Amino acid sequence: MSSPDAVAAEVARKLFAGPCDFIWGATSIDNLPPATLPEVAFVGRSNAGKSSLLNALTGRKTLARVSNTPGRTRQINFFNLGGKLVLADLPGYGYARASKSLADEWQNLIFAYLRGRANLSRVILLVDARRGAMDTDKQAMGLLDQAAVSYVLALTKIDQLSAADRVNAEDEITKESRTHTAAYPEIFATSALKSLGLDALKAHIAALAAT
Repeated sequence: MSSPDAVAAEVARKLFAGPCDFIWGATSIDNLPPATLPEVAFVGRSNAGKSSLLNALTGRKTLARVSNTPGRTRQINFFNLGGKLVLADLPGYGYARASKSLADEWQNLIFAYLRGRANLSRVILLVDARRGAMDTDKQAMGLLDQAAVSYVLALTKIDQLSAADRVNAEDEITKESRTHTAAYPEIFATSALKSLGLDALKAHIAALAAT
């Protein structure tokens, strides 16, 4: 008999190996797609590796556009995953050249979506493992806490750290997560380039899909 973990892993594998199609691009809170399926939103600081992680999770090279220019994405992009879940790719925050503060930027579009989307099941908040939780990341966590939006922290680019530095990065982000009321207790350490930690994150996300 298969273990529960093995069953969950197989369900996740099949879900993420199936179709994943772009369905909507929203540039304002007034033109969001119909809320028909559970949604999982990906957010993070500009250049945290959000697009790369989305592409790696879905086994595609161009699902989400990878840009060398931070702050390039200016809309929320929605993708239908196997007819059971919607993945929302949100604009990055904290780009140094942005003219607005994090709070202003998020209240304009991103935060308005996060706090008002009834079918939003989880937020995946990406943190660059090389830099740890920066001030803008902590501000974002605080906003999510205030809105009581459940989120999980995912370290990215762990392949660029030594084994010792990776342990330290995981310890630090775990400590940070424990200071936030809406943060999920488990963290995920990932590398899109080396496909590290992806299966565990897939299983976490797949558990939220419509049955």
